[in-house]
Amino acid sequence: MARMFFNPSSFYFLFIVSLISLPSVGLAQLKVITTTPDLAALSRNVGGNLVEVTSIVRGDQDPHYLEPKPSYVVLLNRADLLIEVGLDLESGWLPVLLVQSRNPKIQRGEKGHLTAAAGVPILEVPTGKIDRSMGDVHPEGNPHYWMNPRNGLIIAKTIADRLSELDPTNAAIYAENFKRWESSFSKQIAEWEREMVPLRGKTLITHHKSFSYFVDWAGLRVVGLIEPKPGIPPTPSHILSLIDLIQKERIPLIIAENYYDPKPARELSEKTGAKFLILPTAVGGDLETKSYEDLFEFLVKKFKEAL
Repeated sequence: MARMFFNPSSFYFLFIVSLISLPSVGLAQLKVITTTPDLAALSRNVGGNLVEVTSIVRGDQDPHYLEPKPSYVVLLNRADLLIEVGLDLESGWLPVLLVQSRNPKIQRGEKGHLTAAAGVPILEVPTGKIDRSMGDVHPEGNPHYWMNPRNGLIIAKTIADRLSELDPTNAAIYAENFKRWESSFSKQIAEWEREMVPLRGKTLITHHKSFSYFVDWAGLRVVGLIEPKPGIPPTPSHILSLIDLIQKERIPLIIAENYYDPKPARELSEKTGAKFLILPTAVGGDLETKSYEDLFEFLVKKFKEAL
């Protein structure tokens, strides 16, 4: 008769596997996947402990370009809700991940897929024919709309409404979470706007059009771009033309987004005397920007110091 031996490690392994296989009871959290950390931060603000939120893109990454990874597919496969910026920001990498996710709930047109741009006033919508010679132009307009804090209020409400639709039992909680956050954040916006009043009309150069919404909100003016066309690196002749512009117009500030090569902006600063800043455009893009609120507190502080 064969003797049977008890193996504690094997028993423990089987026990863990059985727990994983069991349906989760009492864990009603919605799994929310966002393309950017800003959408993740806003989702947490209105979802609270009813949601488990993960962002695909980090705050120090360029959201236009991302190398798809198997881990992203796993996240999307398990998601109840996918929230994207839209306006073609993620068009270079999100469609293939959606196909590979094999998750029917989060495909475009389904309740589990939300484009956060709904209801947001969009800037820089191109008119006329668009072709590749114009660079990486977004046909539906500038997708960096979260960079206006007042748009953040619209985005958060859109997210709260969709969470309520997916989880009607807790709709009142999502609504209350949004109302509480809206009240607090609106007060912060009003204070930032008061602080930015003395800077209205000030001019600057940016690398990409990432700051268009922030500049529009703050009353500043972008008078030149380091990119001659969206997504196109500057040529030596373009740099020379910017040097001439900065000197003639006495432009005081040059900004490089933290995921772009800072060399062109640094060169412009060195040759003109204009101040040079590397700034984040997303939550987590700097150690001081751990929340959506932190992002604007940080940007307002940096602009006040520079201008």
